[in-house]
Amino acid sequence: MALVDDTLTDEPGFRMSEATAGDFFALLKPRVMSLVVFTAFVGLVAAPVTINPLLAVIAILAIAIGAGASGALNMWYDADIDAVMTRTAGRPVPAGRVRPGEALSFGLVLSVLSVMTLGVLVNWLSATLLAFTIFFYAVVYTMWLKRWTPQNIVIGGAAGAIPPVIGWAAVTGTVSLESIVLFLIIFLWTPPHFWALALFKSEDYARAGIPMMPNVAGQASTRRQIFAYALILAPVGVLPWALGFTTPVYGVLAVLLGAGFVWYAWKVLQMADDDHVMKPAKALFGYSLLYLFAIFAIYLADCVVGRALATGGA
Repeated sequence: MALVDDTLTDEPGFRMSEATAGDFFALLKPRVMSLVVFTAFVGLVAAPVTINPLLAVIAILAIAIGAGASGALNMWYDADIDAVMTRTAGRPVPAGRVRPGEALSFGLVLSVLSVMTLGVLVNWLSATLLAFTIFFYAVVYTMWLKRWTPQNIVIGGAAGAIPPVIGWAAVTGTVSLESIVLFLIIFLWTPPHFWALALFKSEDYARAGIPMMPNVAGQASTRRQIFAYALILAPVGVLPWALGFTTPVYGVLAVLLGAGFVWYAWKVLQMADDDHVMKPAKALFGYSLLYLFAIFAIYLADCVVGRALATGGA
């Protein structure tokens, strides 16, 4: 007698999942998740009070799972446009390795798990902020802004900018000016970062019907807006020092990093309209990733070293 009734697999609409663990991991958007986890960790460590190490690990894990849940819900809803874009066609859902229902269920379960874990074991302010972030990215940005307005990245960037605030709130139970400054750095970084990508991937977005800025306002307008955001981002990146949150070492390095961002944005501004290679845009996209990682890494190091020196001198 068979241990499993084979007739079950013949039911209409029934199909055993062929997805691997790697496919479900890909749903989490691990590269995006790593940036979220890092900025949240910086907010957590920079907070002026200590937290139990176990609770710190739980908080970061919950934030990571919440970020992954957002990615899974995004891939579930965007499967139709991902299928026609070369950059995203290989994702698990459009490639057929994960069924839409599986991605949706996976994302919802992880959303509830992450928020409840953070709320019950850490505090409910950080859990509320995480829940808002998931909702904002999966519903407000993915389901509405992304397909409706060329300002999708500007407004939707708030979701990616909240993680350091969540990390800070997990430790302190509050939101402070310092955490808001970290939010602003990421928020202002997001448009020039993604518009640089949109410049050399504009055909992809056009096929998918996504109203990215180059496809709606034109490349010249997009280049000007990238440069304008770079001019705003550079001084905002120095604010942690200007407001007394860091040492002058951070301030000097932030000035240099900001100047580099403006220089790369200037090169994009000078691009010719018929430039199809778009090396300046690709260079800015790469530098923008370096900028955000470096600015937060320097901020983290400055806080840790400054705190250690203060403790040693006490």
